[in-house]
Amino acid sequence: MERVAFIVEETGERITCMLNPEHIVQRRIAGLAPRRSGAGIVAGPARSDSPLLHTGGGRTEIELQLLFDVGLLPPPIVPPPPSPIPAEGGAGAPSEVELGELGPTEPGPPPPAAVAPPPIRRDVRDHTRPLWQLAENSANGGRGVPHVRMVLGKEMNVLAVVEALAERFEQFDASGTPKRSWLSMRLVRVPDPNPPAPETPVPVTIPGAAAAEAAAAAPAAIHAVIGAGPSPAGGPPAGGETLPQIAARYFGGRSALWRWIAEVNLLDDVIWPEPGRDLIIPSAPENLPTEGPR
Repeated sequence: MERVAFIVEETGERITCMLNPEHIVQRRIAGLAPRRSGAGIVAGPARSDSPLLHTGGGRTEIELQLLFDVGLLPPPIVPPPPSPIPAEGGAGAPSEVELGELGPTEPGPPPPAAVAPPPIRRDVRDHTRPLWQLAENSANGGRGVPHVRMVLGKEMNVLAVVEALAERFEQFDASGTPKRSWLSMRLVRVPDPNPPAPETPVPVTIPGAAAAEAAAAAPAAIHAVIGAGPSPAGGPPAGGETLPQIAARYFGGRSALWRWIAEVNLLDDVIWPEPGRDLIIPSAPENLPTEGPR
């Protein structure tokens, strides 16, 4: 199992879950349509294939199956009971002398019996509900669906919308509450304003520290890091962006310029920057201003 993350573009909310890699299907539908005339589709009995018209565009779908299990999630934190309020004039209970000075008192009602706290409700639907909201008309004042970025490992970073969801529940308790869910999701890719550029291994030259300081003062862009970075247990990364990926996106596929980004942001050879950090994206080395003759 791998962890997959969904980042809602409009709010920045992050949704994580488990994924079974055997159930990822990527499908591409090209922008083609059959030729038509006033009488209908242009074809004939002697044709093996109908003539096609290239309309442009197309459609890219990603189908995946997600696993949610309350047994794999940490239990919710139960707040401690409130501490008793001390009596006025002192931190402890009144002494026997103070009780004697008050004189005899009539017996009052017995203290209420301790009531056991209600059992913690662990319903897997509480964890899948945010994904169902992605298919509702919850963006643009109810006139659209939110854009979500799916991040899986180092290779998959897709901006899409959720078109369809289906959920199968398992492991019901005595009250009928499901503990596990297999959620099937179909995403449709949408145009990405910052698509990752293809990898282009081109030799590059990293400017020095003085040029990095000048480039930091006049950034070309600011990039908010997406992802979780390395896992706490020291295992493989749990989804996110690396500096080479960010460099390839902003510098036309030249991922080797990640060291230039690290130099400007004073990072010591950090491949996985921390999530949420705003990175200064400097100008490309060839676009830096050069000093004229003195």
